[in-house]
Amino acid sequence: MSRLLITELRKLFPYRTFWTILLLFTGLLFLFVYLGSKIELNGQAAGPKLYSFPDIWLKLAYIASYFNLLLGILIIIIITDEYSFRTLRQQVIDGWFKRDIVLAKLLVILVMAAFGTCVLLGLGLFFGLSYSPVTPGSQVVQDLRHLIFYFVQAVGYMSLAMLFAFLIRKNGLAIIAFLVYAKIIEPIIHSRFPDEVDQYFPMKVLSSLTPMPGRDILESLTGPALALTPTAALLPAIGYIGVFSILAYLILKYRDL
Repeated sequence: MSRLLITELRKLFPYRTFWTILLLFTGLLFLFVYLGSKIELNGQAAGPKLYSFPDIWLKLAYIASYFNLLLGILIIIIITDEYSFRTLRQQVIDGWFKRDIVLAKLLVILVMAAFGTCVLLGLGLFFGLSYSPVTPGSQVVQDLRHLIFYFVQAVGYMSLAMLFAFLIRKNGLAIIAFLVYAKIIEPIIHSRFPDEVDQYFPMKVLSSLTPMPGRDILESLTGPALALTPTAALLPAIGYIGVFSILAYLILKYRDL
């Protein structure tokens, strides 16, 4: 497996688009969190209320969940460009099995999700230590589990993006299909099913890993909406990652490169 990952990283390190989108992900996330800290509520900066330990971890994970689409788009570009440059075909000629190709992409996905989680950890420590009053270490590490939920969510988004990339092979069409499915098609499907059923749909399971902070207050005004807790959503999310990966492999196996 290390050989597969090293080969993938050798291809990605000189790839300008890869670094550009990762920098964009980091910069936009930092900017969004920074601007949030400058909002004034009742004449006072919101930073200390928004970014104090331990609640900061859930809030950052929720904010970062919207940027997972950017990581998914990057995975689509990486894979579809390999179709365009015929590097996938060359790898098979060089002796790779098709399962190695999917496994190598999954390893890249894990590395990128770990990168995103480390960015969140750095932002949490920076803004949390900046805005929290004197805080014991136990409160700093309390609720760090939300970073694990974010990691699984990021892997889920990118695994779905990988499936669209192998299915469609053209980056523009694959990106549009990925975004339309995530933001339009599945929400429409949700509306036709009761909450007891639609809470297990892929995007809703992934969203349940990083719920909106203060959802209880909102639901007291709009009525409760049934959704899995982050802990309950963990196993279904891992299951969907497995399903997306197997489908991507089957598409690759039965298609000519």
